[in-house]
Amino acid sequence: MESSTPAPANPGTSPLRVLVTGTSGMLGRAVAQRLQDAGHHVRSLQRRAVHDPWESVQGSVTDAGVLTRAVDGMDAVIHLAAKVSFTGPWSEFQSTNIEGTRELLAAARQEGVPDFVFVSSPSVAHFGSSIVGAPAGAADPERARGFYAQSKAAAEQLALAADSPNFRVAAIRPHVVWGPGDTQLVERVVERARAGRLPLLDGGRALIDTTYVDNAAEAIARGLTRMDHAHGQALVVTNGEPRPVGELIAGICAAAGVPAPAFSVPGWLARGAGSVLEKAWLAAGNRGWVNDEPPMTRFLAEQLSTAHWFDQRHTHDVLDWKPSVSLDDGLAKLSDHYSQHL
Repeated sequence: MESSTPAPANPGTSPLRVLVTGTSGMLGRAVAQRLQDAGHHVRSLQRRAVHDPWESVQGSVTDAGVLTRAVDGMDAVIHLAAKVSFTGPWSEFQSTNIEGTRELLAAARQEGVPDFVFVSSPSVAHFGSSIVGAPAGAADPERARGFYAQSKAAAEQLALAADSPNFRVAAIRPHVVWGPGDTQLVERVVERARAGRLPLLDGGRALIDTTYVDNAAEAIARGLTRMDHAHGQALVVTNGEPRPVGELIAGICAAAGVPAPAFSVPGWLARGAGSVLEKAWLAAGNRGWVNDEPPMTRFLAEQLSTAHWFDQRHTHDVLDWKPSVSLDDGLAKLSDHYSQHL
């Protein structure tokens, strides 16, 4: 049943009580910290018990009882929790990314939470070909590549379909988020480069844009405070600095003090090999693979061998925001991180 609670006229004018899911990840934690630093009360929802500087609820996004407790008394929800992987059984993506989002939307609406930011991914509208200076396309689970993108596309459709004057929903799609402590991109690049198992595809020439974590966190928080303008929309967020993927990887490797990739393979070959390896991984029940993932999947090969960068003008206008950390400054911060932790 839809809540009749009126949406606040300007949620950025006073402190809010905000539930943030997925704070165990780099981006979720950065979002929660940014909100807390701005004076908002943060409550997190996590599967495991951890020591956080904010209120925390332990449990799963698929547990309706947990979700009811988590959203109780909240002014807004920022939903980042997801299964993020290049491969895996469809049932896991469906349960967490689709059904978890459905349950959280229902709980928030039932408890009268007026605003909901769904953190999505540009991969929901990436169908295997290059994206060159395009706006945010429509999420399409039938055409998206790979289980992660397909499940996030379906979840985004659910979220935006729930948008109404009394339950405002915006979808923010940060693109390839990275920074110190990143286990999704940076750690994989560094580990494979150190082991000599990181080839460039097509010489690393594909032009891609990425998002430094501080910029992504700030944009997501702006999605909440600019809900009057953002609700009902999907907005892609990037640094706005497209670079060849080989140059980006070399920068990450230099920051970590590991050798950059020294060999290249054709993109078509990597895409074919990725399809074969992914099927073998699923057939083997993921046993015996490094980090429980195959070294290449078709989705990953497509991401590394096709251009994907976006027109950011609409995002900047809607959020009244622009990135504060440049790509080069982000790489310098990453270098400082490795200098302190190695």
